[in-house]
Formats: sequence, C-alpha cells, structure tokens
Amino acid sequence: MKRVIIVGSGPAGISAALYLQRSGKAEVTVISNGAGALERAEKIENYYGFSEPITGRELYANGIKGAERLGVRLIEEEVISLSFDAEMKPVVGTTEGEYNADTVLLATGASRKTLNVAGLAEHEGRGVSYCAVCDAFFYRNKDVCVIGSGEYALHEAMILAQTSRSVTLLTNGAPVTAKIPDNIRINEKKLVSVNGDSIVESVTLEDGEALPVSGVFIALGVAGSSELARKVGAETENGRIKVNEAMQTSIPGLYAAGDCTGGTMQIFKAVYEGSTAALAMIKALNG
Repeated sequence: MKRVIIVGSGPAGISAALYLQRSGKAEVTVISNGAGALERAEKIENYYGFSEPITGRELYANGIKGAERLGVRLIEEEVISLSFDAEMKPVVGTTEGEYNADTVLLATGASRKTLNVAGLAEHEGRGVSYCAVCDAFFYRNKDVCVIGSGEYALHEAMILAQTSRSVTLLTNGAPVTAKIPDNIRINEKKLVSVNGDSIVESVTLEDGEALPVSGVFIALGVAGSSELARKVGAETENGRIKVNEAMQTSIPGLYAAGDCTGGTMQIFKAVYEGSTAALAMIKALNG
C-alpha cells in the first residue's frame, strides 16, 4: 500500500486525511507540532453545522478525534526538513527522525512570523535566504548567520556548518531552545539591521556591534509549509505555495492546501482544499 504523509493537523490536513483513509488506497500519517492558528480562535460562529459558537481548540480536538476513529496515524513531532531520496520519493524529516512517503501534502498553514529589521527585505535574494539546503553552495568558506533559536534554526545552521567558514546563530533576544553544538556560535543580542550595498556585508546588533557576514538565513519558529516547499524547489510567490486546480505544486508528488496557498484564510477554504488535494492524490495513487 502507498504511503501518504500529511504535514499539519489543522482543517486542511485532517480533511485530506479523512478522505485518504476512507479510500483504503494508502497508509495515512499526519505529522504535526500542534493546532497552530486554529487553537487561538476564541469563537467560531460562521461555520456550517454549529448552532452555537465553538472555540478553535474544540474544533481542532473534534477533527483529531474523527481522524483517530478512522485509524489515521497521528504523530506529534516538529517537522524540520523535506527532501527526496535517490528514487525521487519524498522524505519528511522531524526532530525525532525521518519518514519516507510516496506523496506528501503540506498543510501547516501560513507563516505569520515576520522580522521587522531594516535592510532585511531589501537584501532578499542578495544575501538573505530562507533555505539553507538551497543556498549553502553559494556561501562556501564564507561567514554566515542564522536567525532563530529552535530546532528549525539548528537544522539550517548544521547544513551551513558543513561548507561555510563560520556559522553564528542569532537568537534576536529569544532564549535558545535547542542543543547547539560547539562549532556553531551563539549570539543572543537583538538584530537592528542588515547592511550592504548590492549584497549583504554585515548585520548590526543592538549594542552597535557590526558582525561581518555574507549570508543571513531566516529560520524563525518552526518550518512552515512555504519554507518546506522552497527547500525542494517548489514554486512560491509572496510567501504562498503555487498550486494548480488539483492542489499539486510544481513538484510531482507534492501537494499543498490551506492557508499556505494564499487567498481567504478561512476554515471552509482549508477544508475544501484539503479534500480536493486528497481526491487528486487518490487518483494519482490509483495510477
């Protein structure tokens, strides 16, 4: 039986899981690190089928129970990477290990974390990157920094440490939540600006210190769907993943649904896209 991994346990991911599990065509695994934005919704009263308001936490819990009832495998781990093996089958990496699949659906929602730092946006593509595995080649034997403080930031830093001259983890004032090896420097000062004329040359910290670097890699919080998609070369635009009418990305075997595809960030849209993706995946699995 084919293996399907869904990254994200919100409305899009669970909706897809229900359709895929009921089809009997695949072993369905949902990997998630929590409810995300839905859990923070105080009241939902514009969704079909509920006569009284329901909290996001309750709606999320109900979705999980429905998936468990049908036998969907649910794993609570932080996803930090997405890659392909020698046979071009997707491999999802987490803080605990790796999971192989025949097809993957990205449904972790939209990244709502931004960093308001002077010069950051202006240097995107000219020294500011969101994907270590994509761009590490361009920073061989150069000094780079990674902005972040968790497992995702550590993962990016360790990739860069293989080829860069030095790697500094800039936590931007946040506490370090991952075990950082000795070959990666840690600087907990807040970032003030990214500097350089045509390309990145340095970053300035809150005490006025100028840290010379050629590359700045953003890895805040946990890896979202867009970040994972970029790692394997899927097309993105303005922070959203580009998909066709079947919710397939530009990479065969990789689908996306929910807030990460842009448009109206509403539950009904996520449920629709999750089910649409699932039906397309079932069709593909049937050959």
